[in-house]
Amino acid sequence: MISVKKNNIEGWLFVSPLVIWISLIILVPIYIAFELSLFNVKIIGTSGKFVGIDNYIKLFGKSKFLNASLNSFYWIIGNAICQTFFAFTIALTINYKFPGKKIMANWIILSFIIPTVVVVVIWKLMLSSSSGVINSVLIDIGLLDEATGFFSSPNKAFISLVLINSWRWSPFLALIILSGLNSINREMYDASKVDGANFVQQFLFITFPNLKSVLFVLGLVGTLLSFNIFDIIWLITKGGPSSATTTLPLLIYETAFTKFRISQAATLSIVTSFLLLLFSIIFIKSMAPKEDD
Repeated sequence: MISVKKNNIEGWLFVSPLVIWISLIILVPIYIAFELSLFNVKIIGTSGKFVGIDNYIKLFGKSKFLNASLNSFYWIIGNAICQTFFAFTIALTINYKFPGKKIMANWIILSFIIPTVVVVVIWKLMLSSSSGVINSVLIDIGLLDEATGFFSSPNKAFISLVLINSWRWSPFLALIILSGLNSINREMYDASKVDGANFVQQFLFITFPNLKSVLFVLGLVGTLLSFNIFDIIWLITKGGPSSATTTLPLLIYETAFTKFRISQAATLSIVTSFLLLLFSIIFIKSMAPKEDD
């Protein structure tokens, strides 16, 4: 009994530095943000009038908040579909033995290594309506009659951003899926071939079930990462046209550093953090792999 208590104390001593660190970098800023949300502060470092929960009441009645929330939801869904498709396609392709497999595996990670600013410049040049190579290709193959502005209309801009972000992150996700594929016993595939299973049947009954743990982690972490994407959207469209690509992170930034309404931005941050926490709890409770799976 004494040894058990001693082990518990030692365990807490080992994790206490991490607990203190997490408290300092997460809990303290959240507390400061919540305190700011109860006041009417315009600029950082200035004082403001105490307004209680008035900022929260006003927030839920604002069309910009509702629009940004919907955009964030569509952004997450769009990225989840595209990144899952691209990542699985890349991972399943590399998983097969063929000449140049190692070179391809190293090459695809470049899109993740390249700085975001470089990615943005490359894609803006490629999608340019005046000299972009993608417009030229689409016109040459007959899909377009004339050059189009990929960021000129709300729908085109949103879809283009989703595809660009998916292009950037899919290889990274593919490598994680590939590591899961490599852990699957190859004998199961060999046995299924003897039984006459085709590629689709192997994927549904061998590959997918054995990747549940990997997909669970990717689903949770990938959703949170996609939600918090700021740089690509801001550098390309700045939330336009007509706020069509303004997600909650962009709205928080604009409110704080463009309109100089720190308390309203803090309110947005607290509500957003609560929504992400709620999503994480629901996702873990409902999607976490069971021990018997």
